[in-house]
This record gives sequence, C-alpha cells and structure tokens, in this order.
Amino acid sequence: MHPILLKLGPLTVHTYGFFMALGVAAAIWFVYVQGKKAGFDPNKLMDAAFWIILVSLIGAKLVLLFGRFSFYVNNPSELVGLARSGGVFQGGLTFGVIFAIFYFRKKRIPLWPVADLIAPAIALGHGFGRLGCFSAGCCYGRECSLPWGTVFKNEYAHELTGIPLNTPLHPVQLYEAVLNFLNFIVLFIIFKKKKFSGQVFSFYIINYSVIRFLTEYFRGDHGEGTYIIQGESALVSLSMPQFYCLIGLVAGLALYFILKPRKSD
Repeated sequence: MHPILLKLGPLTVHTYGFFMALGVAAAIWFVYVQGKKAGFDPNKLMDAAFWIILVSLIGAKLVLLFGRFSFYVNNPSELVGLARSGGVFQGGLTFGVIFAIFYFRKKRIPLWPVADLIAPAIALGHGFGRLGCFSAGCCYGRECSLPWGTVFKNEYAHELTGIPLNTPLHPVQLYEAVLNFLNFIVLFIIFKKKKFSGQVFSFYIINYSVIRFLTEYFRGDHGEGTYIIQGESALVSLSMPQFYCLIGLVAGLALYFILKPRKSD
C-alpha cells in the first residue's frame, strides 16, 4: 500500500488521485476512439464526457456527505477526508445518468447508442479507480484468514481512511478491480455484436449490480447505519449498497426488456 506516489517539496501526488486520473483518461480514450469509429462527432462526445464526469464526481461526494451527514456535522474536520475521497460510486453513477439524459436531449445526441458507448468506458475507468482504492487503503475489506489476506502497515493511510493495520484483510479493492476489467471486456464484446440500442448499457447496470452485491460481503469499512438488515455475519446481512444493487438489477433487467423490441441501429 502506497498512498503517496510521489512527493517533491510542497508537491504531493497521491496514488489514489493518479489512478483516478488514469481511469478517467482511459475511459475518455475509449469513448473517443470507439465513438469516432461509430460515426459520432468526437468533439461533442468529449464535451459530454467532461460534464458527465464532473457531475458524477460531485454527485458521488454529495451522496457520501448526506449519507453520513450527522457524522460530518459532529466532526467537521473530517470534511478534508471527504474532499480527498472518491465518494459513493453508485451515487455518482445515478447523478451522471440523470444529467446525461438531459444533456443528450439538449444537445440532440442519441441517448442509447451513446450510452452503449459509454458503458464499457465506465467499467474500464472504475477498474483503475479500485486500484487507487487499494493503494490508498480506502474501501477496505474484512479480516481474512486465506493465503492472500493483505496486511496494511501505512500509518498515513490509517489516518486518512481508518483501515486496520497489521491485520490480514480481504483485498476487496482488487477483487472489484479485476471484476470491473472483466466487465469491460464482456461489455466491449457485446458492444461489437449488439442487437439493439441500450443493450450494452443495460448489461452494464446488470453486471455491476451483481459485482458490487457480491463484493459487499467482503467489505469491512461499513459503519453504523450502513445496514438495512444486520445479522450475525455478512452473509445474513443486507447493506445499503446491496439494496441499491437490487434496485439496479431490477432496473437493468427492465431496461433490457423494454428496449429489446426496438429496431436495431
């Protein structure tokens, strides 16, 4: 775990920020290259990508802020950590999708064909983002007795994220990174062979809902108020993110069957 990638005098480059930037760059590169091949105006796509990413980042932080509002009210100094964190991904995704719908209509950009283009890019960027989480120590896992249990020892990361030190933990960030990269490959294959507009985006919502629901069982960073149902173990509990995943799964399936009868591009 290396939360600080580079430090030159007053300049500090955090590894999390580096991977976030790398993920955004990879996502934008994918949209630009594949969008150009598909006949879209690359300039319009880049403008849309910029605003969607910005709104998504703000949305992710807002959801985190209001989800733990009482905590931040009682601990205002922790707002510094909020500024450094990536926020709640599902919140950012929701804000981004809602904004994109209005933005595409205003700019007369075809919604579902572009959504199909953006979906693999989100999975690609998210994979890099989770590598950043692993480096920073955020979104950490539960205690792990398996051979690949990861021990974190960086005091600075502990101060920033609260990650337990000197205890083997599930590298849940790497679990999700690998699954997101696999999701990117699957979505890209579907994108190349899709039968109707919205098919790829529907599968992204479905796939990520399943990925996040399963990886939640290994998360160890949830505090009080995070669970809707809290049993004796993770397997008999239901966290808020898992609840959102169930909603996402239903929404993704509904979107798929609603859009499927439409004529293909």
